[in-house]
Amino acid sequence: MTSATTEPYPHALRLQAFDAEDLALISAHLQDATLRVGDLAFFKDKRRFALVAARFDWPAHAQGRLERAAAALHFDAVRAVRHQGVAREKGEAMLALLAILFEPQAGGPEGRVRLVFAGGAEIVLEVDCVEAQLSDLGARWPVSSRPTHALDEDAASGP
Repeated sequence: MTSATTEPYPHALRLQAFDAEDLALISAHLQDATLRVGDLAFFKDKRRFALVAARFDWPAHAQGRLERAAAALHFDAVRAVRHQGVAREKGEAMLALLAILFEPQAGGPEGRVRLVFAGGAEIVLEVDCVEAQLSDLGARWPVSSRPTHALDEDAASGP
């Protein structure tokens, strides 16, 4: 039995994705997440790719709070991983996740999952199907500002 009083993190996010639509929801929750290159891992024998990130809590922002939460994301049924613009030897280097996209191949469930980062970096997962899980790992912490993008500033300044 679980109640709000026994739940250590009552607002912990837990999502699963089994298709492109589900993955788009996970992508929205991870937009502007930051992560260290050293917190990316491909477990070839288990066919699993995993990462740990500090996600910005956009729903909390809509309620007037600026917060981040540690979150783990993993993909199963991964055949191969390709990195572009990711300095894997620099474990302390930081990445900012912009989006997670799924590109189906040959009309079946297999395809490519693309993790797109600011600055042109990208990780491409060759997968048998979409099978992902996102879980918050602990309490949220306050931050001083929300992530912004050049498009945000252009839109705010008007024509």
